[in-house]
Amino acid sequence: MREEFVDPQFRAEDSIELAEETGLRPKSLDEFVGQRELKEHLGIVLEAARRRGQAADHILLAGPPGLGKTTMASIVASEMKAHIHITSGPALERAGDLAAILTKLEPNDVLFIDEIHRLSRTVEEILYPAMEDFQIDIVVGKGPAASSIRLTLPRFTLIGATTRTGMITGPLRDRFGLVARLDYYDNEELQQIVSRAAGILDVTIDDQGSSEIARRSRGTPRIANRLLRRVRDFAEVRGNGKVNQASAREALSVFGVDDRGLDKVDRAVLSAICQQFNGGPVGLSTLAISVSEQTETIEDVYEPFLIQQGFIARTPRGRVAMASAWTHLGLEPPAQDPHLFS
Repeated sequence: MREEFVDPQFRAEDSIELAEETGLRPKSLDEFVGQRELKEHLGIVLEAARRRGQAADHILLAGPPGLGKTTMASIVASEMKAHIHITSGPALERAGDLAAILTKLEPNDVLFIDEIHRLSRTVEEILYPAMEDFQIDIVVGKGPAASSIRLTLPRFTLIGATTRTGMITGPLRDRFGLVARLDYYDNEELQQIVSRAAGILDVTIDDQGSSEIARRSRGTPRIANRLLRRVRDFAEVRGNGKVNQASAREALSVFGVDDRGLDKVDRAVLSAICQQFNGGPVGLSTLAISVSEQTETIEDVYEPFLIQQGFIARTPRGRVAMASAWTHLGLEPPAQDPHLFS
């Protein structure tokens, strides 16, 4: 069901932006920028499947949000000239929900399950024979009169996407023929993505402008495309419509994205640890309350990038600000406790 019918707060401009984001996604492996190792592996797997005239092996894609897992699933379907059916782990609450989808599949179709680590155990048990034997058992009736019917499914390709590989059970993970992880993108790859997106959105941008956006995109194409749209809006409203390094810097400054890609909440987290808690250590729940965010949001959305950039560290006693965090905030770093990480 379309979002404007589900969410009463959904606006027309939101629909336009969703359509834009969908249009920015590459349609083939050749168009996909970055993830060279994954593209090579997929190219071999898909070509072998095409030559045999069979559905490709089941594929598990892992990695942080925004790196292209959904896009890659669509590319697999496109390369195999198959239909793709999209759902998510939380949406499949009962075994019947999954059975309804599986029985509608055509030969060689692709079933994409986002956040597959959030499947319930009951639904996961139904998925095992479907992946291995392409069969499912459906229970008809209740009580003593209940009976089990085994249905044969057409051969299909299941593509699972997860941001938490460790939460996927071993039996489910072992049933995937290809398990791959998407890595963060480097600045050169992100610059190519920004330049390609600018061409699709009809934005005039030079190399310095695309490089500035790429540098602040936290290694994530989704963020790069979002920043490009905001810079485009700024250039149209307060500039001449053209994006260069100066206009990109000014626009991103207005929208609160600094030269390291940190936004308002990132800086609030660093400021809380450094100034409110004297550099830490501070517990996750205390830190989340201090910046008015949920603990899950801090842990899953903000912390990974801050840790990757060397701004904070997790210790047995809590979160600690590193010297680079103090420097980034324009503060003098204190002497570090030698027993901090013990």
